[in-house]
Amino acid sequence: MLGTQARPLVDIRAARPGDDEERVRLFVEGLSRATLTNRFFVGPGRPSASLIRAMVARDDRRDALLALHGDAVIGHAMSHLAEGEAEIAVVVDDRWQNLGVGSRLVRTLLRRASVRGAVVVGMDVMTENRRVLSMVRRAWPSATIDTQGTSVEIKADLAFAEQGSVGSPLTM
Repeated sequence: MLGTQARPLVDIRAARPGDDEERVRLFVEGLSRATLTNRFFVGPGRPSASLIRAMVARDDRRDALLALHGDAVIGHAMSHLAEGEAEIAVVVDDRWQNLGVGSRLVRTLLRRASVRGAVVVGMDVMTENRRVLSMVRRAWPSATIDTQGTSVEIKADLAFAEQGSVGSPLTM
């Protein structure tokens, strides 16, 4: 079990459209039903080619990061920047959850979004995703949390959300 061993090496890097699509497809196909639902708000199914392309797309408004252990994708984070707000989404392989992979992805993604002009971070979370909601309350106590049926909309000032982050963003 991963939690009982020394922390394995995990690399965080920008996704490479084209090169990483197969890795990301295999990653998504390996996620549990609960993790798929928490991230995509839908249960299992084969991910479409357009979804996978969107998950690795990077341009002036979109960013995508991968957490890798060796060649295998174990985590994914993406952001979309519009009018100073970075909307983010993060998912980590079930076997790698609670080991800090998601937190590293979020910190790196927020530093990169800040460099690109984001001042607010937003995310939508399923109301049942207690783990993420608890993390948000601890990490971003001033965040606004608005329940909308089965999902929760979270907004936080990016400067506050980045507190405690060290280091510079990855090369754009």
